[in-house]
Amino acid sequence: MDTFADRFDGGCKWWAAAIEEAQEGRWVRDAVERQVIKDIGAATNPLHGGRMAPFTEDSWHVRIGRIANWAGVLRLAARSGGWVLQPVAGRIPSKPAGMTELLSGIYAVGEQGEIWMRQLPKGELPPEGEIAKAEGFLTGPGSVEDLELFFYD
Repeated sequence: MDTFADRFDGGCKWWAAAIEEAQEGRWVRDAVERQVIKDIGAATNPLHGGRMAPFTEDSWHVRIGRIANWAGVLRLAARSGGWVLQPVAGRIPSKPAGMTELLSGIYAVGEQGEIWMRQLPKGELPPEGEIAKAEGFLTGPGSVEDLELFFYD
């Protein structure tokens, strides 16, 4: 089954695998990969004003929308570089990990935001803890928001 926990755990593993490859020097980003990561950062500005996640003072719509925006940005990023996003829930990332694994890992969390966004008009609210985990993964110190800092190339 493809639950939030499956997506989140898989996303963390795939993201971490790609970052480890980069930090160990086994994946050195090329010029296109560097630019795509900068563009992702620009397109996913969370507009949180420096507040730390979870953003409990924001409406559900804003919180879920902030997460869901990542999915569209990552689909565009993958298309721009010819990378194919992979399902991550219950799967092990390829070795060596690189841009496909990085984008797929982050996408799993963003796509969950899209699922939540479709449920919201029906009055189906996700558990607060799941929203907070997704927000923390994407936003704040040491999160995907700081993606550029994880690379030494």
